[in-house]
Amino acid sequence: MMKMKLFLLTVFSVSVFFTSNLMAQEEENEKPSKFSAGADFYTSYVWRGTKFGTGPAVQPSVNFSAGGLTLGAWGSFDASGTMESDLYASYSFPFGLSLGVTDYYYPGLEYFDYTDTTGSHAFELNAGYTLGGLSLSANYILNEAGGAASAGNDLYFQAGYAFKHADIFVGAGNGWHTSDGEFAVCNIGIGISREIKITEYFSLPVSGQVIFNPEREQFYVVVGFSL
Repeated sequence: MMKMKLFLLTVFSVSVFFTSNLMAQEEENEKPSKFSAGADFYTSYVWRGTKFGTGPAVQPSVNFSAGGLTLGAWGSFDASGTMESDLYASYSFPFGLSLGVTDYYYPGLEYFDYTDTTGSHAFELNAGYTLGGLSLSANYILNEAGGAASAGNDLYFQAGYAFKHADIFVGAGNGWHTSDGEFAVCNIGIGISREIKITEYFSLPVSGQVIFNPEREQFYVVVGFSL
């Protein structure tokens, strides 16, 4: 436990140092870059009501944005060896609609394996709509992939409402979202976020979630910060 605390403290200190330098460099540039990079650090990785791996997870991301188009890569890695590396593309319209596609891949599996039995990629269509604090999303897995554990035709829907410093959400799905593959509510929770001022030029975004999965009868508390 002490070693883990020292590890997290070291990661935090190094991250603050490099982020402060990056922010200082950005202030010198008049035109913002279309490329961005960051990382989230969470006590555990809980996705759509299901926990993956054990212990803290580091989740880096790299993005390119131009107008409503966003192209990016996102990953999650923890000390237990649980790994995920995703590619995604999305387009956001001015009236609140967004459409996209996500490629879920799990390192350790053969990257170019697209077969039903051992395939390492699950391809998902994503649609979302926001109106004020209200958010709605629908997601559909296109293919069966044994390595990625997708059955094909997997569905997930979520509705949420964001307040100034908190949000509430409820999600339901089938396929890889539930223990028996049947459609059920699997993700109910509340999230809270705030910024902690570290220096005059740097504030650390901190967030936490309380999550209950009634289908699996599991309860989680997750806290993390973003850089």
